Amino acid sequence: MKMRSSVLLFLCFSVFIFFGAGCTKGLSQEVLKASERADINVWGVIDDVDAYQAVLEDYRKLHPHLAFNYRRLRLEEYENALLEALAEDRGPDIFLIHNDWTGKYLSKISPQPPSTKVAYQVVVGTIKKEQTWELRTEQGITNKSFKDQYADVAIKDIMRTVNVSPTTDKQDFQQRILGIPVSIDTLALYYNKDLLNAAGLPTPPETWSQFQEQVKKLTKLDAQGNLLQSGAGFGTAFNVERAVDLVSVLMMQNGTEMADEIGRPTFELIPAALADRELPPAFQALQFYTDFANPAKETFTWNNAQPNSLDAFIQGRTAFFFGYSYHLNQIRARAPKLNIGVSALPQIDGNPVRNYANYWYFVVSKKTKNPDIAWNFLNFLAKPEESKKILEVIKRPAARKKLLQDQFNDEQVGVFASQVLTSVSWYRGKDPKAAEDAMLNMIQSIINGTASVSDAIRFAVDKINQTIQ
Repeated sequence: MKMRSSVLLFLCFSVFIFFGAGCTKGLSQEVLKASERADINVWGVIDDVDAYQAVLEDYRKLHPHLAFNYRRLRLEEYENALLEALAEDRGPDIFLIHNDWTGKYLSKISPQPPSTKVAYQVVVGTIKKEQTWELRTEQGITNKSFKDQYADVAIKDIMRTVNVSPTTDKQDFQQRILGIPVSIDTLALYYNKDLLNAAGLPTPPETWSQFQEQVKKLTKLDAQGNLLQSGAGFGTAFNVERAVDLVSVLMMQNGTEMADEIGRPTFELIPAALADRELPPAFQALQFYTDFANPAKETFTWNNAQPNSLDAFIQGRTAFFFGYSYHLNQIRARAPKLNIGVSALPQIDGNPVRNYANYWYFVVSKKTKNPDIAWNFLNFLAKPEESKKILEVIKRPAARKKLLQDQFNDEQVGVFASQVLTSVSWYRGKDPKAAEDAMLNMIQSIINGTASVSDAIRFAVDKINQTIQ
């Protein structure tokens, strides 16, 4: 997906005849203030403004006194630029955060209020029609509605118990919605049809046992044991796209509880429901993953000398690639003739289905001067008919359950959408980057032979615990 440093949108009518005009006689000071011109700055990182243009225009038809300035930043610069702008009081009113950034941004975002007050432009009169302003109080999305209408993973990530007291001398803890997701991406299995056909494999694997067997057939070594063709870029840390997500979902599929109710990592433990096991399920999952990078194992198919797993798949050097829906456009742009398919993430035989979520959602800055407008717009954006307009442009799975049904048979997003309701994630503390680094180093220490699986996991837990406080 092409990245641009910024996209600036000014949604202003060429002739702003209604701005500050119309019938204002008899309006209260509160209504006049609410109908004053206001600029709302929105920062994004994944999509260009065309993804939101229709929704922004729909909203401005109701609120023509508002102008939205949308800026898209490159992924690699986004968070640093955002944190600097927020610290210097020049940040956006509305911005995107990743689903594992919630803890890090709790102090910087404003939870949804129970209701908002915003000005609407309305037409009054019968014979002589005039435009005037009306101040409306509108209820936000209730907690019950959010839980009923959104995928479970979003509820866990986005609904938090926070202090909403307007004063510092007392506390008032309530469960609130922190932001609005439009889409939820899921991890799936891309496969090279030509390589599977050549190996006599008519379908991709549905289980990890099948994945093991297919990788054995697809891996080719020379006389010295060097890899000529790999079944998958799988088993290492730094040259596998989203390696932490892969290891996390393997652990969770195997019954691991990644963290407790307050976010402390617990994946080194045996869950109470699996008390009869000798070892924590995370140990088995990590061993399974790293065996694919162990030359002594039958499943050996990858090592640190290989390129990035996405690059290798695009070059036709691997049969399988684990990625999200956003990878599809990247693959097609770089290798338009590659004969690929997409299938569901493999599962463990007999275990509950678990998939992995990776997504961004909109939040409102605690420093915004227009919190009611910002949250009112997010509630408007969350309406099914408005969210659908965005999804039709971005081509990603819906966060709203009502919109998923229409996507299941879609050739491009169907597989990813079918996994949203069974997708999971886990809280990585107030420094998710440090937590991810700890997980990557956990994997690498096993590959290097510098730690056992149990020691590597316990060391990673200790590191992540330091980010929770």
